[in-house]
Amino acid sequence: MQQYTAQNLVVHPGGSADPDVVVEVTPALAGWDFIHFQVRRLGPGASWQFETGAHELALVPLSGVISVESNRGAWPAVGGRANVFAGLPHALYLPRNTTLSVRADAPAEFAAAWVAADQDFAPCLVTPANVPTEIRGGDHATRQINGILPAGFPCQRLVVVEVYTPAGNWSSYPPHKHDIHKTGPDGTVLEADLEEIYYYKIDRPGGFALQRLYTEPESPLHQGGMPIDTALVLHSDDAVVVPEGHHPVSSPPGYTTYYLNVLAGSAQSLANSEDQAHAWVKDTYAGQDPRVPLYPINQRDGRK
Repeated sequence: MQQYTAQNLVVHPGGSADPDVVVEVTPALAGWDFIHFQVRRLGPGASWQFETGAHELALVPLSGVISVESNRGAWPAVGGRANVFAGLPHALYLPRNTTLSVRADAPAEFAAAWVAADQDFAPCLVTPANVPTEIRGGDHATRQINGILPAGFPCQRLVVVEVYTPAGNWSSYPPHKHDIHKTGPDGTVLEADLEEIYYYKIDRPGGFALQRLYTEPESPLHQGGMPIDTALVLHSDDAVVVPEGHHPVSSPPGYTTYYLNVLAGSAQSLANSEDQAHAWVKDTYAGQDPRVPLYPINQRDGRK
Protein backbone atom coordinates (compact mmCIF):
# COMPACT_ATOMS: atom_id res chain seq x y z
CA MET A 1 0.00 0.00 0.00
CA GLN A 2 1.47 3.34 -1.09
CA GLN A 3 1.89 6.35 1.17
CA TYR A 4 0.43 9.44 -0.56
CA THR A 5 1.65 12.98 0.08
CA ALA A 6 1.19 16.40 -1.49
CA GLN A 7 4.31 15.66 -3.53
CA ASN A 8 3.24 12.40 -5.19
CA LEU A 9 -0.48 13.15 -5.55
CA VAL A 10 0.34 15.74 -8.25
CA VAL A 11 2.09 14.88 -11.50
CA HIS A 12 3.51 18.00 -13.12
CA PRO A 13 4.07 18.40 -16.86
CA GLY A 14 7.48 17.91 -18.43
CA GLY A 15 8.62 14.67 -16.84
CA SER A 16 8.55 12.45 -19.94
CA ALA A 17 11.42 11.58 -22.26
CA ASP A 18 8.92 11.73 -25.15
CA PRO A 19 8.76 15.37 -26.30
CA ASP A 20 5.14 14.96 -27.45
CA VAL A 21 3.96 14.00 -23.95
CA VAL A 22 2.75 16.93 -21.85
CA VAL A 23 2.01 14.89 -18.73
CA GLU A 24 1.71 11.17 -18.00
CA VAL A 25 0.35 8.99 -15.19
CA THR A 26 1.06 5.25 -15.10
CA PRO A 27 -0.32 2.66 -12.67
CA ALA A 28 3.17 2.21 -11.22
CA LEU A 29 3.51 5.94 -10.58
CA ALA A 30 0.00 6.26 -9.13
CA GLY A 31 0.18 3.08 -7.06
CA TRP A 32 -3.01 1.67 -8.51
CA ASP A 33 -4.31 -0.99 -10.91
CA PHE A 34 -6.06 0.47 -13.92
CA ILE A 35 -5.58 3.97 -15.31
CA HIS A 36 -2.88 4.91 -17.79
CA PHE A 37 -3.17 8.57 -18.79
CA GLN A 38 -1.31 10.88 -21.17
CA VAL A 39 -1.81 14.27 -22.72
CA ARG A 40 0.04 14.62 -26.02
CA ARG A 41 0.73 17.58 -28.33
CA LEU A 42 1.34 17.02 -32.03
CA GLY A 43 2.39 19.47 -34.72
CA PRO A 44 0.61 19.48 -38.10
CA GLY A 45 1.11 16.16 -39.83
CA ALA A 46 2.81 14.52 -36.85
CA SER A 47 1.46 11.19 -35.66
CA TRP A 48 1.35 8.76 -32.75
CA GLN A 49 1.09 5.00 -33.09
CA PHE A 50 -0.38 2.80 -30.38
CA GLU A 51 -1.69 -0.71 -29.74
CA THR A 52 -4.35 -1.09 -27.09
CA GLY A 53 -3.54 -4.75 -26.36
CA ALA A 54 -5.57 -5.87 -23.35
CA HIS A 55 -6.91 -2.34 -22.72
CA GLU A 56 -9.84 -0.19 -23.75
CA LEU A 57 -8.92 3.35 -24.83
CA ALA A 58 -10.47 6.82 -24.91
CA LEU A 59 -9.04 9.65 -27.03
CA VAL A 60 -10.26 13.17 -26.18
CA PRO A 61 -9.10 16.10 -28.34
CA LEU A 62 -8.51 19.13 -26.11
CA SER A 63 -7.71 21.48 -28.99
CA GLY A 64 -7.21 21.13 -32.72
CA VAL A 65 -8.19 18.25 -35.00
CA ILE A 66 -6.92 14.68 -35.19
CA SER A 67 -7.59 11.87 -37.64
CA VAL A 68 -7.45 8.25 -36.52
CA GLU A 69 -6.78 5.19 -38.66
CA SER A 70 -6.97 1.71 -37.18
CA ASN A 71 -7.71 -1.92 -37.80
CA ARG A 72 -11.20 -1.13 -36.43
CA GLY A 73 -11.96 1.68 -38.87
CA ALA A 74 -10.99 5.25 -39.72
CA TRP A 75 -12.27 8.50 -38.22
CA PRO A 76 -11.17 11.69 -40.00
CA ALA A 77 -11.30 15.19 -38.51
CA VAL A 78 -12.10 14.39 -34.88
CA GLY A 79 -12.22 17.49 -32.69
CA GLY A 80 -12.11 21.10 -33.74
CA ARG A 81 -12.50 23.31 -30.68
CA ALA A 82 -9.81 25.96 -30.26
CA ASN A 83 -9.35 25.03 -26.60
CA VAL A 84 -11.30 23.35 -23.81
CA PHE A 85 -13.06 26.63 -22.94
CA ALA A 86 -14.39 27.11 -26.48
CA GLY A 87 -16.97 24.36 -26.91
CA LEU A 88 -18.20 20.83 -26.46
CA PRO A 89 -15.85 17.88 -26.96
CA HIS A 90 -15.38 15.07 -29.42
CA ALA A 91 -13.93 11.72 -28.32
CA LEU A 92 -13.21 8.27 -29.71
CA TYR A 93 -13.60 5.01 -27.79
CA LEU A 94 -11.61 2.00 -29.03
CA PRO A 95 -11.66 -1.56 -27.64
CA ARG A 96 -9.00 -4.13 -26.90
CA ASN A 97 -6.60 -5.32 -29.60
CA THR A 98 -6.83 -2.15 -31.66
CA THR A 99 -3.80 -0.95 -33.65
CA LEU A 100 -4.11 2.75 -34.38
CA SER A 101 -2.39 5.85 -35.69
CA VAL A 102 -3.38 9.35 -34.59
CA ARG A 103 -2.40 12.17 -36.97
CA ALA A 104 -2.71 15.87 -36.24
CA ASP A 105 -4.52 17.64 -39.09
CA ALA A 106 -3.51 20.95 -37.46
CA PRO A 107 -1.66 21.65 -34.20
CA ALA A 108 -3.49 19.40 -31.76
CA GLU A 109 -3.52 18.43 -28.11
CA PHE A 110 -5.37 15.32 -26.96
CA ALA A 111 -5.75 13.13 -23.91
CA ALA A 112 -5.38 9.36 -24.12
CA ALA A 113 -6.62 7.14 -21.30
CA TRP A 114 -6.52 3.35 -21.30
CA VAL A 115 -7.41 0.71 -18.74
CA ALA A 116 -7.19 -3.08 -18.52
CA ALA A 117 -10.28 -4.83 -19.88
CA ASP A 118 -11.42 -8.39 -20.51
CA GLN A 119 -14.57 -7.57 -22.49
CA ASP A 120 -15.00 -6.23 -26.02
CA PHE A 121 -17.21 -3.33 -27.07
CA ALA A 122 -17.71 -1.63 -30.41
CA PRO A 123 -15.64 1.45 -31.37
CA CYS A 124 -17.64 4.63 -30.84
CA LEU A 125 -17.16 8.19 -32.04
CA VAL A 126 -18.53 10.71 -29.54
CA THR A 127 -19.54 14.08 -31.02
CA PRO A 128 -20.93 17.24 -29.42
CA ALA A 129 -24.38 16.15 -30.59
CA ASN A 130 -24.37 13.23 -28.15
CA VAL A 131 -22.48 14.72 -25.19
CA PRO A 132 -24.93 15.23 -22.30
CA THR A 133 -24.36 18.47 -20.41
CA GLU A 134 -25.47 19.05 -16.82
CA ILE A 135 -25.45 22.20 -14.71
CA ARG A 136 -24.93 20.74 -11.26
CA GLY A 137 -25.02 22.17 -7.75
CA GLY A 138 -26.10 25.67 -6.80
CA ASP A 139 -24.93 29.10 -5.70
CA HIS A 140 -21.11 29.06 -5.38
CA ALA A 141 -21.04 25.30 -5.95
CA THR A 142 -22.50 25.56 -9.46
CA ARG A 143 -20.50 23.91 -12.24
CA GLN A 144 -20.90 22.55 -15.78
CA ILE A 145 -20.32 18.86 -16.51
CA ASN A 146 -19.94 17.32 -19.98
CA GLY A 147 -20.41 13.56 -20.11
CA ILE A 148 -17.88 12.28 -22.64
CA LEU A 149 -18.01 8.59 -21.65
CA PRO A 150 -20.61 8.88 -18.89
CA ALA A 151 -21.85 6.16 -16.58
CA GLY A 152 -23.80 3.74 -18.75
CA PHE A 153 -21.58 4.24 -21.82
CA PRO A 154 -21.06 0.90 -23.64
CA CYS A 155 -17.60 0.00 -22.35
CA GLN A 156 -16.26 -2.07 -19.47
CA ARG A 157 -14.58 0.33 -17.06
CA LEU A 158 -13.80 3.78 -18.46
CA VAL A 159 -15.75 6.84 -17.31
CA VAL A 160 -14.67 10.21 -18.75
CA VAL A 161 -16.21 13.61 -18.00
CA GLU A 162 -15.05 17.21 -18.10
CA VAL A 163 -15.99 19.87 -15.56
CA TYR A 164 -15.96 23.69 -15.63
CA THR A 165 -15.87 25.59 -12.34
CA PRO A 166 -16.50 29.35 -12.66
CA ALA A 167 -14.30 31.82 -10.82
CA GLY A 168 -14.98 31.83 -7.10
CA ASN A 169 -16.95 28.56 -7.19
CA TRP A 170 -16.41 25.06 -5.84
CA SER A 171 -16.93 21.74 -7.57
CA SER A 172 -16.81 18.07 -6.61
CA TYR A 173 -18.83 19.53 -3.75
CA PRO A 174 -20.22 18.56 -1.32
CA PRO A 175 -17.10 16.43 -0.95
CA HIS A 176 -17.60 12.85 -2.10
CA LYS A 177 -15.60 9.66 -2.26
CA HIS A 178 -15.68 6.37 -4.20
CA ASP A 179 -13.15 4.04 -2.59
CA ILE A 180 -15.26 1.09 -1.37
CA HIS A 181 -17.55 -1.05 -3.51
CA LYS A 182 -20.99 -1.11 -1.90
CA THR A 183 -24.22 -2.57 -3.25
CA GLY A 184 -27.81 -2.51 -2.13
CA PRO A 185 -30.02 -5.57 -1.51
CA ASP A 186 -31.00 -5.61 -5.19
CA GLY A 187 -27.40 -5.40 -6.39
CA THR A 188 -27.55 -1.68 -7.23
CA VAL A 189 -24.12 -0.07 -6.92
CA LEU A 190 -24.30 2.46 -4.08
CA GLU A 191 -20.59 3.33 -4.15
CA ALA A 192 -17.95 2.14 -6.61
CA ASP A 193 -14.27 1.66 -5.84
CA LEU A 194 -12.72 3.98 -8.43
CA GLU A 195 -9.32 5.38 -9.30
CA GLU A 196 -9.52 8.92 -10.66
CA ILE A 197 -7.44 11.43 -12.60
CA TYR A 198 -8.01 15.18 -12.50
CA TYR A 199 -6.26 16.91 -15.42
CA TYR A 200 -6.34 20.70 -15.11
CA LYS A 201 -6.57 23.71 -17.41
CA ILE A 202 -6.96 27.28 -16.17
CA ASP A 203 -8.39 29.89 -18.53
CA ARG A 204 -5.80 32.62 -17.85
CA PRO A 205 -2.00 32.56 -17.53
CA GLY A 206 -0.84 32.48 -13.92
CA GLY A 207 -4.11 31.03 -12.69
CA PHE A 208 -4.44 28.16 -10.27
CA ALA A 209 -6.97 25.96 -8.51
CA LEU A 210 -7.02 24.36 -5.07
CA GLN A 211 -8.00 20.79 -4.26
CA ARG A 212 -8.28 19.04 -0.92
CA LEU A 213 -7.90 15.26 -0.61
CA TYR A 214 -8.84 13.50 2.61
CA THR A 215 -9.88 10.00 3.61
CA GLU A 216 -12.51 8.80 6.04
CA PRO A 217 -11.88 6.13 8.70
CA GLU A 218 -13.58 3.47 6.51
CA SER A 219 -11.29 4.14 3.53
CA PRO A 220 -8.71 1.36 2.96
CA LEU A 221 -5.73 3.72 3.22
CA HIS A 222 -7.06 5.08 6.49
CA GLN A 223 -7.64 1.55 7.76
CA GLY A 224 -4.06 0.70 6.78
CA GLY A 225 -2.62 3.53 8.84
CA MET A 226 -1.85 5.80 5.85
CA PRO A 227 -4.65 8.38 5.76
CA ILE A 228 -4.62 11.31 3.33
CA ASP A 229 -5.42 14.87 4.39
CA THR A 230 -3.73 17.47 2.24
CA ALA A 231 -4.38 20.54 0.08
CA LEU A 232 -2.91 20.91 -3.40
CA VAL A 233 -2.19 23.94 -5.61
CA LEU A 234 -2.81 23.10 -9.27
CA HIS A 235 -1.87 24.84 -12.51
CA SER A 236 -2.60 24.15 -16.17
CA ASP A 237 -1.44 20.70 -17.29
CA ASP A 238 -1.08 19.33 -13.76
CA ALA A 239 -2.63 15.89 -13.19
CA VAL A 240 -3.88 14.86 -9.76
CA VAL A 241 -3.98 11.22 -8.69
CA VAL A 242 -7.05 10.44 -6.55
CA PRO A 243 -6.62 6.91 -5.18
CA GLU A 244 -9.15 7.27 -2.34
CA GLY A 245 -11.00 9.79 -0.25
CA HIS A 246 -12.95 13.03 -0.75
CA HIS A 247 -11.57 15.49 -3.30
CA PRO A 248 -13.36 18.89 -3.53
CA VAL A 249 -12.03 21.66 -5.82
CA SER A 250 -12.00 25.45 -5.45
CA SER A 251 -11.57 27.92 -8.33
CA PRO A 252 -10.20 31.30 -7.13
CA PRO A 253 -11.83 34.57 -8.16
CA GLY A 254 -10.70 35.69 -11.61
CA TYR A 255 -10.04 32.21 -13.01
CA THR A 256 -12.25 29.56 -14.55
CA THR A 257 -11.04 26.04 -13.82
CA TYR A 258 -11.40 23.10 -16.19
CA TYR A 259 -10.59 19.51 -15.38
CA LEU A 260 -10.84 16.29 -17.32
CA ASN A 261 -11.81 13.35 -15.10
CA VAL A 262 -10.89 9.79 -15.99
CA LEU A 263 -12.22 7.07 -13.68
CA ALA A 264 -12.01 3.29 -13.64
CA GLY A 265 -12.46 0.55 -11.09
CA SER A 266 -15.02 -1.86 -9.73
CA ALA A 267 -17.91 -0.63 -11.91
CA GLN A 268 -18.59 1.59 -14.93
CA SER A 269 -20.33 3.96 -12.56
CA LEU A 270 -20.04 7.27 -10.74
CA ALA A 271 -21.75 5.99 -7.59
CA ASN A 272 -20.25 7.75 -4.57
CA SER A 273 -20.73 8.63 -0.91
CA GLU A 274 -20.91 12.26 0.20
CA ASP A 275 -19.24 13.59 3.31
CA GLN A 276 -22.27 13.94 5.58
CA ALA A 277 -20.52 16.69 7.54
CA HIS A 278 -21.04 18.94 4.50
CA ALA A 279 -23.93 17.43 2.54
CA TRP A 280 -26.43 19.73 4.31
CA VAL A 281 -25.26 22.65 2.19
CA LYS A 282 -27.32 21.36 -0.77
CA ASP A 283 -30.48 22.30 1.13
CA THR A 284 -29.40 25.95 1.24
CA TYR A 285 -28.96 26.56 -2.49
CA ALA A 286 -31.07 29.49 -3.68
CA GLY A 287 -30.28 29.18 -7.39
CA GLN A 288 -27.63 28.37 -9.96
CA ASP A 289 -24.77 30.49 -11.25
CA PRO A 290 -25.81 32.10 -14.59
CA ARG A 291 -22.20 31.99 -15.88
CA VAL A 292 -22.66 28.36 -16.90
CA PRO A 293 -22.87 26.93 -19.41
CA LEU A 294 -19.69 28.68 -20.51
CA TYR A 295 -20.67 28.46 -24.18
CA PRO A 296 -23.90 27.74 -26.06
CA ILE A 297 -24.59 24.06 -25.56
CA ASN A 298 -27.50 24.06 -28.03
CA GLN A 299 -24.96 24.72 -30.81
CA ARG A 300 -23.61 21.20 -30.63
CA ASP A 301 -20.72 21.57 -33.04
CA GLY A 302 -17.27 21.70 -31.44
CA ARG A 303 -15.90 23.64 -34.44
CA LYS A 304 -17.88 26.79 -33.56
